[in-house]
Amino acid sequence: MEMQQNTSGQGSAAIVPEEIKGWNWGAFLLGWVWSIGNSVWIGLLTLIFGWIMAIILGVKGSEWAWQNRKWESVEQFKTVQKTWAKWGVIVLIISVVIGCIWAFAVSMAAREAWKMPASVPMPVTPSR
Repeated sequence: MEMQQNTSGQGSAAIVPEEIKGWNWGAFLLGWVWSIGNSVWIGLLTLIFGWIMAIILGVKGSEWAWQNRKWESVEQFKTVQKTWAKWGVIVLIISVVIGCIWAFAVSMAAREAWKMPASVPMPVTPSR
């Protein structure tokens, strides 16, 4: 079995190992934050193009991260990317929970607004 040379961090000249190619959940879910952490500067375009760039990062992120940053090994790369993916899922879950709480609060506030009279009469105090 031939040992593949570690070419990470060599830009477009880097040979990307087959075992790291594929969808990258951390890149997709954390977009520009993941991009900074992995030296994939094109990922900052998620701030402008949003979901379109997030999908591109999901597809190409692993390859770009391997090319743009020096990694000790494929195993270390996979471990780091798995950590990014885990944090991406955590952020997604927290965002959904906060969104549900906010939507519930807004709907309850709207419901209460309908119960209020259109104008609340001011109490009349007798003049002396």
